[in-house]
Amino acid sequence: MNRRILQVGPLKPSLAATLTERYNALVLPDDDTRSGFLAEHGPTIGAVVTTGRTGVSADLMARLPSLGVIVNFGVGYDTTDVEAAVERGVLVSNTPDVLTDCVADTAIGLAIDTLRGLSAADRFVRRGDWPQAAYPLTRKVSGKRVGILGLGRIGRAIATRFEAFGCPVSYHSRREVPGSPYPYAVSPAELAAEVDILVLATSGGSGTQHLVDRKVLEALGSEGYLINIARGSVVDQDALVELLLEGDIAGAGLDVYTDEPEVPAELMALDNVVLLPHLASGTVETRAAMEQLTLDNLDRWLADGTVLTPVPEVASRGAARSR
Repeated sequence: MNRRILQVGPLKPSLAATLTERYNALVLPDDDTRSGFLAEHGPTIGAVVTTGRTGVSADLMARLPSLGVIVNFGVGYDTTDVEAAVERGVLVSNTPDVLTDCVADTAIGLAIDTLRGLSAADRFVRRGDWPQAAYPLTRKVSGKRVGILGLGRIGRAIATRFEAFGCPVSYHSRREVPGSPYPYAVSPAELAAEVDILVLATSGGSGTQHLVDRKVLEALGSEGYLINIARGSVVDQDALVELLLEGDIAGAGLDVYTDEPEVPAELMALDNVVLLPHLASGTVETRAAMEQLTLDNLDRWLADGTVLTPVPEVASRGAARSR
């Protein structure tokens, strides 16, 4: 088993330093020297460490014939071609659980900010508008009907938090969750039609591309709010922008976008839209825990060819094994 480590894409500085100092990791160039680098070093690489923002394509895997594992810093891994990894017998890991609380907290914060207009009210005060006019009335959060799209670890944590606000919760997932106390909607559109706040907590990737399409957004309607802490790819962003501009959706709280870090310019002036720079897991505590789990996965693979937290596709199929 080749044990050489390759960093693909930018990483948290402390993690990148550890990979270099402790593991003597190489860093994949992002310029015209990449091809020559891969020709020289590709056959020696056993492990890649990357993030959900960069990932590993099937083409890159093909240049790494001894690759045994892709260790992902972050819970999202839709930028990695997992099907290609499974076919090649390559393990893929991510960092679930450790970021659940902070992402769920962010979803609640976005919902409160979006419905109550807190960021917009802050701008109102800073502009000096308060002496001239009263700030417009906003919408109550407590008691609102909440729909969770994706009742996994993060989705359940979000649901629990909304319950504390007296909010009735329902959900849609790829399949009904056994033992869930929440009503199940058979489709995203049905869920959207029944709620005031639709929270997206599903995974990214080809299986959820534009899961929230125009039909779902129109079902949410002019009194409904969209909160997205999942992936930008889950939403038809063009349709979302159009419906927000036309007043056909009441508002949106967004932490993720289709082409990050690009944000649609049309949303910048809308006070009923809260825009965050993909920071849901961005706390000191959570990022430290993610870093440690990334290293724990790498160490486990180096020790015995397994990982602590394989992604669901790999874990369920059981087809991936280190070479």
